[in-house]
Amino acid sequence: MPSGHVPVLLEETLSALSCRSGKLYLDATVGAGGHAFEILRRSSPHGRLIGADQDPAALERARQRLSPYSGRFELIHENFRRLPTLLSARGESPFDGILLDLGVSSDQLADPGRGFSFSQGGPLDMRMDVRSETTAASLVKLLDAGALRRIFREHGEDPDAAAIARAIVRERERAPIDTTDRLAAIIASAVPPARRHARIHPATRAFQALRIAVNEELDALSEALEVYPDLLAPGGRLAIISFHSLEDRIVKRRFRALEGRCTCPPKLPVCRCGASAQMRVLSRRAVRPSAAEVAANPRARSARLRAAERLGEAA
Repeated sequence: MPSGHVPVLLEETLSALSCRSGKLYLDATVGAGGHAFEILRRSSPHGRLIGADQDPAALERARQRLSPYSGRFELIHENFRRLPTLLSARGESPFDGILLDLGVSSDQLADPGRGFSFSQGGPLDMRMDVRSETTAASLVKLLDAGALRRIFREHGEDPDAAAIARAIVRERERAPIDTTDRLAAIIASAVPPARRHARIHPATRAFQALRIAVNEELDALSEALEVYPDLLAPGGRLAIISFHSLEDRIVKRRFRALEGRCTCPPKLPVCRCGASAQMRVLSRRAVRPSAAEVAANPRARSARLRAAERLGEAA
């Protein structure tokens, strides 16, 4: 099952993780295994990796891709937000490097049956984990206009969130909205004419927002950032690749707190957040893909990498 997924910011991520032989690594969103393959290669001959993903199809692709390093990796079917509890119970930590790649893979986008893309017709699904009961179709069917508006505004930052929500509520009374192409057409009809002919498809932000809501992506990221630093060995590094400003903002703020910088309101006379340094941020600015990478892989254009190192002496 060949994969069309190209790992983004590959060299920058591997540099941030500083892969070495004999160390233990976690790719908590292993996908098709592009980053994981290079982690294993560069930590040869004795580096080990645990890879996890909530998408069983992605795990199968990763298993095939990583097969040259059989015996040095293990794959787990689990969402990254629940992974720390499982790993701690098994005594797998501490890790010398942890990677979270938060993007939707090319394989997921290319499969019309998954419902992530509006470029081709398919069921309005958008679940990364098929065990989940919530689909994009169920949200579109059951939520009122106010709840839909909040999703489009908060998760998609769509300027026409209210108009799109009203159009969905109106159109679902006429016929069920259960396919990607029908939803995309409804969204396009609801936005101003200038957006219908813009370079970016008018359904882009709304589809992103529904996907985030279906998979609870922002909540999962916030939860993970509370516990993943504790899985690192002293000197271990946490690298996170995000693809939109909402995710990147969460990562930036959490890294700032982990550096020990006070997060209390500016007008508070005394610090009450108990800030203490646990991590050292490796770069003040998010690392972005080069022009050459974007030209070769346009889906990399919105990627941002942030990395931090746990304080303490590395072994």
